[in-house]
Formats: sequence, structure tokens, C-alpha cells
Amino acid sequence: MIIILFRILILIAIVFLIYTGIQYIRSPQRRLRLAKLSNEFFFLDEPGNSKRNLQFVYKGCLFAGEKYLGTTEDAFEVVNIHITVDDPIELSGLTRDDLYFLEKEILLRYPHAKIEWKHPINQLLLTNME
Repeated sequence: MIIILFRILILIAIVFLIYTGIQYIRSPQRRLRLAKLSNEFFFLDEPGNSKRNLQFVYKGCLFAGEKYLGTTEDAFEVVNIHITVDDPIELSGLTRDDLYFLEKEILLRYPHAKIEWKHPINQLLLTNME
């Protein structure tokens, strides 16, 4: 009887380890970190949840965006997004074209949104192009 109980406990432990491994592999935060390390673009967001902020990585730089809900002609939509960067040092090497690409990707997901870049990103958009 004790041997059977011990086998059941081992089986439960194996199932728990497999479940934990799958949850770790599917974790969006882990995928965000991997995209940051490999300098890829990754967009992490819950479109149905307007209270949850969005995060995205582009060229090794982690951005965070706060979504604000407002009214459009038809419904309540996300109408304003404020984007900041966690570490301004990571912005080195980013150009205006990169920021325009990021705006385009955000507007694909939130077409009614007005995007506001916070300091120091907005300084790049305000400088004259030569």
C-alpha cells in the first residue's frame, strides 16, 4: 500500500514539473526578455484589457506604454498612449525611422490612439532633420 502511494506521489510530482515547465516556456515576460537580448521586435499587450499597460522591445530597448480609454464616434476605445523607456541608455542607436516604425505598429493595434512619447524620446522627434 505504501509503495502504491509513493508511486502516485511521484507521478503527481512529474506532472507538476511538466506543467511548470510548459508555463515557463509560454510566459510572455520570458519571451519579452529573450526578444530584448536578441534585439528583436516583440509586442506584449492584452488588447481587451485597457487597464493593463503595453510593453514592447525594439532593438534591445524596452518601452512601456500607458493606455488611456476615451470615446470615439462609435464606442469607447484607447485614444491616448503615453510611451516611456525604462532605461534611457538603451535608446542609443535608435533613429526617427525606428520611432515611426513603432508608431505604425502601435497604430495597427490601436487605430484611434494618439501616441505621446515622453522624455527623452520626444527630444529626437522635436529636433530638425538635416
